[in-house]
Amino acid sequence: MCVISISIIMLLYRAVKGPTNPDRAVALDAIGINLMALAGLIAINLLTTQLNDVVLLIGILLFIGTIAIAKFIEKGVIIERDLD
Repeated sequence: MCVISISIIMLLYRAVKGPTNPDRAVALDAIGINLMALAGLIAINLLTTQLNDVVLLIGILLFIGTIAIAKFIEKGVIIERDLD
């Protein structure tokens, strides 16, 4: 858990300081994956299945966030509106 926490801190630095937007997007994805792993390890240590929902929720939000960031990097907007 300590190594994952250090990894999250280093990825936070990359997400803030990253030289390009794709670097920031990859760092945010990696942060989400590390959070999922951390929640899984905590669930194993506590001998509970209550955190499985948290892991799934983080995964779903991570997927939606990745799609939104990729669309923003590609087109510059997330939601396209027709102003006719």
